[in-house]
Amino acid sequence: MNNLNGFFSEDDGYELEEKELVNRIAACKKYFENGQAFLYIDEIEEVIQNCVDFDLIDDGMELVNAALEIAPFNSELWQFKGVFLNNSFEFEDAYLCFDKSMSLNPNDAETLINKSIAEDNLGMFSEAVESLEKALNFDPANEEVFFNLGIMYEKQENFSVALNYFERAVAVDPSYTEAWYELGYCYESENRLADSLAAYDKYLDSEPNSFNGWYNKGIVHIKLEEYDKAINCFELSIALKDDFSSSWFNCGYSFFKQGFLLKAIEHFITAFDLDPLDETISYSLGQVYEEMGEPVKAIGYYTKAIKLDDGYYEAYLARGYCLLSLKKHKYALRDFNKAITLSNNIEAWSAKADAEFSIGNLEQSVESYKKILEEDKKNFYAWQKLAYAQIKLGNLDEGIDALNSCINLEPQHANSYYGKAKINFLLSRTQEALECLKSAFELDPDIENDFDKDYPDVKTSKLFKKLLEEK
Repeated sequence: MNNLNGFFSEDDGYELEEKELVNRIAACKKYFENGQAFLYIDEIEEVIQNCVDFDLIDDGMELVNAALEIAPFNSELWQFKGVFLNNSFEFEDAYLCFDKSMSLNPNDAETLINKSIAEDNLGMFSEAVESLEKALNFDPANEEVFFNLGIMYEKQENFSVALNYFERAVAVDPSYTEAWYELGYCYESENRLADSLAAYDKYLDSEPNSFNGWYNKGIVHIKLEEYDKAINCFELSIALKDDFSSSWFNCGYSFFKQGFLLKAIEHFITAFDLDPLDETISYSLGQVYEEMGEPVKAIGYYTKAIKLDDGYYEAYLARGYCLLSLKKHKYALRDFNKAITLSNNIEAWSAKADAEFSIGNLEQSVESYKKILEEDKKNFYAWQKLAYAQIKLGNLDEGIDALNSCINLEPQHANSYYGKAKINFLLSRTQEALECLKSAFELDPDIENDFDKDYPDVKTSKLFKKLLEEK
């Protein structure tokens, strides 16, 4: 979770302690060689514990195996062996060691905690939870048990239960930094963003050099649309680890959301240099150039994103829009069709339908708008565009039906009434046309100006005015 590089220094005595431990390990091995190990078993156990603390798996395993030959009923030694096996990812053997330890000392909470780790890694979720709950029976205020239970439920994405355990962990030990970190993540997942920030602040008070902590806090600020604060967090993360591409990327995203497009490009390019296989970075560069009105450059980056991930639906859709803006209708339609095959959603169908409509493929556009309406009968825009396409095709009654659907969805939409009026005039349905026209004028008086332009001869007709007034 935390980056420990540079955490220890010679001033901390870390190197000195490790050198001393190497000497003590050598001494313990001598005890076994000289047949004196039983006399020094307490010291050997202490050295084995140090091997656990310093993650010296090979030396620790050698000592614990030798110790078990002379003390096979020592529950502590079986637990140590299980820990070394856990750390070596040999979870089945570790599980057996913890079982052996428990048979010798069934009331040890520490063994149950370590056993739960093996069970979790073996996919035995309920057994792991049961082991931790048993540990609580023996030690009901053990913050490590609360923490591990929180981790178990967090992995299951049961964040509300995980939060309960992490909160209990920090209630026992307010300085439990790892628990504050996980609280920040779980609060964020539950959209409790203010609580998430407070938890990350607690974590960063103890771990100010954690690039991950600053990064995660920045993500929360993005969700709150606090982009200045997000940038500050990402810049601190970058200062602590300048090859962390995610911080460069999200810093660029924050600049993009603020409209600082050149800054966004600068950060996205750095992120891309650090992680050239991340298609999202290329896609985001495409978005910036599209926003800058440079569709050709945008297309280049969308194409890079597609080369990295040929199933990138959003990149096909975005590239299609750029191609459409360049009047490359054939290629735009190809991208929209590809987007539909990857993600059969309304946005892709709408893009395809609009492209077909704009280049005069009216019959195809009708079918595409109908496809949208099969999925979303309340899509006003699709009904409106379907009406226009039907009218252009000369399917006037179908056009009226589509406009009726528009009116049902938005009864105050004046242009829908005006469209119906125009069709009814074409069909010589004067009474229906006048009724629609009057409704349009009442809802939007400015439509009278449109009517005067569309029907200049009618404007001077006294009969028409009289009929309209009667209506």
